[in-house]
Amino acid sequence: MNRTNDRHGELENETAAIAWLFNEREQHMRSLAKDIVTTNQLYEMPLVTPEGSKFLVFDGNRRVTCLKLLENPRRAPTTQLQTYFEDLSRQWAGAPISKVDCQVETDRDRVDEILYRRHTGVQGGVGQSMWDDRMKSIFVARTGKGGGLNVADEIERRLQEANMLPTRRKIPRSTMNRLLSAEPFRNRLGFSVSRGKFEFTHDENISMRAIARVAQDLAARELVLGDIWDVDGKRSYLDKLEREGVLPSAVNALTRAATAPKSNKIQLSRPAAAANPSQRATLIPHTDYGIVWPGRLQRHHQIWEELQFRLELKRQPNAISVLLRVLLEMAIENCVKQGPVPVYDGDKLAVRALKCANHLHVGGHIDDKQLGMIKKFQQLDQLVSADTMNRYVHSPNFAPSPEHLASMWDSLAEFIVACLRT
Repeated sequence: MNRTNDRHGELENETAAIAWLFNEREQHMRSLAKDIVTTNQLYEMPLVTPEGSKFLVFDGNRRVTCLKLLENPRRAPTTQLQTYFEDLSRQWAGAPISKVDCQVETDRDRVDEILYRRHTGVQGGVGQSMWDDRMKSIFVARTGKGGGLNVADEIERRLQEANMLPTRRKIPRSTMNRLLSAEPFRNRLGFSVSRGKFEFTHDENISMRAIARVAQDLAARELVLGDIWDVDGKRSYLDKLEREGVLPSAVNALTRAATAPKSNKIQLSRPAAAANPSQRATLIPHTDYGIVWPGRLQRHHQIWEELQFRLELKRQPNAISVLLRVLLEMAIENCVKQGPVPVYDGDKLAVRALKCANHLHVGGHIDDKQLGMIKKFQQLDQLVSADTMNRYVHSPNFAPSPEHLASMWDSLAEFIVACLRT
């Protein structure tokens, strides 16, 4: 199963991918499994590509999942579904399906072209599950395809004009687009793409040298598609360049690039001083915080989306207060693991937060003001404090207000985002 399927974005493993299908499409999955058993066949071939000794499914994840669970019902995510598949597997009209004809493609660029034509345009066929806007955006963020300006074409043109283009081999454009498929990755190289326009956010000469290095690595095949297939792979490569001093730093940022993050320093949109934070409907404003979600942050991402798009401050303040506390704890834990940040089992939330804040401050990910706020997080008399967040969960008499929750988020947002981007 494809843990980076564009229906859900990058997840941790095959088990998580199977769980997502049933969390979001349970009735569809039940119906599909029943149809497979009744007809004893698949009407469309899965689209797969070789990966080692196995084949990775790119289209047909629902069909293959049903076959896997009919063969082994214990892999279903709940006991009810396990029972359902056990009963269903005993109802085969004939011998259970043991082999499946597949469309095998070895070129992943061709795979993406097939997916693009099947799921992002007008559909005249039967049996295809349409991608919604979020699924299409996940595809664009992963591949850089269909997102307006072709970044690889623009980079190649600029490198050629600057006489910095690799001469031995051509740049694999599709791989370049994948690496630079999202703004946080582009920003680290010192440029931004907004509304189809390419612009430098850092000193052009330094940024061009960084871009030329990436082009050289790609052309020399020192960086290949498999190295940057997921978020962690892209981040790992760019971290390597940063350690080598290749990437532009905050001191190279252009003052006119107010709309783009400066290097690794996070720029969040903040409400004006006279604005009332409770006027927004959800805890997290509908702002792009520049987070690219790797599979290991699957649950973090789900909680984030609930707080940003689903739960309403006025209607569900108690649920929001508890989820905010959970998100903060999980973000800190991610920072601890990825930092790494030395903590001890007995360290309380406020202590862990301060250790992470110090680590992020040294790396230039948060400023002095944010570090000072986290230092005050340990004090009981502070409105934004660990004690307040503990009351959200444990106090029977503490009722969080929409205004207080919004202020809490505005105070902690930069720190939480920095922890998630570590």
